[in-house]
Amino acid sequence: MLAQLAIRDIVLIDRLDIAFGDGLSVLTGETGAGKSILLDAVALALGGRGDGGLVRHGEAKGQVTAVFDLPSAHPARAALRDNDIPDDGDLILRRVQFADGRTRAFINDQPVSVQVLRAVGGALVEIHGQHDDRALVEPAAHRALLDAHGGCDGARVGTLHRAWRDTVKALEEHRARIAAARREADFLAHAVAELGKLSPLAGEEDELSARRTTMMQAEKVVSEINEAYDIVAGHASPGPSVSSVLRRLERRGAQAPDLIDPSVKALDAVLTALDDARTALEAAQRAAAFDPRDLERTEERLFALRAAARKYDVQPDGLPALRERFAADLAAIEAGEEKLAALEGKAADARAAFDAAAKALSAARRKAAATLEAAVNRELPPLKLERARFIVSIETDETAPSPDGYDRVEFWVQTNPGTRPGPLMKVASGGELSRFMLALKVVLAERGSAPTLVFDEIDSGAGGAVADAIGARLSRLSQRVQVMAVTHAPQVAARAERHFLISKDAVTGEERIATRVLPIDATARREEIARMLAGATITDEARAAAQRLLEAAG
Repeated sequence: MLAQLAIRDIVLIDRLDIAFGDGLSVLTGETGAGKSILLDAVALALGGRGDGGLVRHGEAKGQVTAVFDLPSAHPARAALRDNDIPDDGDLILRRVQFADGRTRAFINDQPVSVQVLRAVGGALVEIHGQHDDRALVEPAAHRALLDAHGGCDGARVGTLHRAWRDTVKALEEHRARIAAARREADFLAHAVAELGKLSPLAGEEDELSARRTTMMQAEKVVSEINEAYDIVAGHASPGPSVSSVLRRLERRGAQAPDLIDPSVKALDAVLTALDDARTALEAAQRAAAFDPRDLERTEERLFALRAAARKYDVQPDGLPALRERFAADLAAIEAGEEKLAALEGKAADARAAFDAAAKALSAARRKAAATLEAAVNRELPPLKLERARFIVSIETDETAPSPDGYDRVEFWVQTNPGTRPGPLMKVASGGELSRFMLALKVVLAERGSAPTLVFDEIDSGAGGAVADAIGARLSRLSQRVQVMAVTHAPQVAARAERHFLISKDAVTGEERIATRVLPIDATARREEIARMLAGATITDEARAAAQRLLEAAG
């Protein structure tokens, strides 16, 4: 419930702090005292439209803070958790309105968007009046109210609808893939055959390119290698001559060792170097040896790979993966037919489950509609709507499935016998609309209602028995939810558990007036109800009548 309301610098309100309790609270006062300002401030705190004109003249900003005492399981707390807002203890909504039109919103002192504030505020408070028809305009709201009244499981239907739509989406996507594959089947078959014949390998292009380069380089130097080998180890090799000279010198070595030994060593080194050169040249000959047909085969394979890569617009190393993908797409045409049949069966089963649940929901709604109609119609005669009839119109269209099932629900009324029934908002007048709405709220109080209801002059134009009936219903309603009513009817005021007086008073020492809201005691309350009965001049008869109203209500 709304526990406290603090208003700073809003229109004629400079500073106002009000503590509320459960049950029925009424706010009364002279016309023009500021009741509408108070409701505008409450609406601002709940996420209503901001307006720089709400800021008190001469101030840069105004502010409204609303403190709510809620059970831990209230849906508003779940909304806070969804937005990472701490939800321990009281729930505090705060709205700052700047004179330039800007606003800032806070929940539990954490900045939030106005959309989040409005969503949370809408779950906490409903404001109703002759011209405040937000809860009664949209048929979607009517459907939700009917479901809440009848305990209809609309959430399960929504879940089954999403499951069905997800299955249909998967089916349509698979059908599109199969259709695309069928259109490209000939191309895929040719490509798979061509790439299968080519059998490309990862890294093959680099390997072939390196081998080709080596063979082409070898072809250029092999003749020089052979010529060098002939010089070092062939017929023209100096090796035999050097060897012969070396042997002769070795035989003479004992005769003149100092002269011969250095030469023998040098000639021996020459023979060793010639032998090393021969060995190296033989190795070079072996490495450079290749079959020209191998070069031709290498070039043909390399060119084939590069041609296929150009044709399919990939790098040569991407050809193996491309072949696998094309083969998979081709195989998917056959395998996809089986999957397509499975998805079609799954979609049919999902639609059947949704259809069964939606039809059951429609039946439950029609049963709930009958009980809602009967309950609301029982409330109408005391409200001087004894000739009127409340109707829950349900249109079921099984060709238009939605997360809410097949039904369009709208509240209709027939204000007089013989007249054509029609939508509540179009048929009922302002006063009738208020009373229809009150009857609905009384019936729906336990389900489908915010924890705090604010009624703005719902008794306007009513008097006597009708006003008393309105007061009785507001009192009944307050046994289940917190109710606040701005009223001009003494019969309504007399039934309140708390009575607040709204007035405009001059501010001491300043040339301005301010709106005040004060709780009043039993004596002041009798005086205020007497004023509501008698007008400007309060008589003893009015005081006595006020006392009788209070005693009857008590």
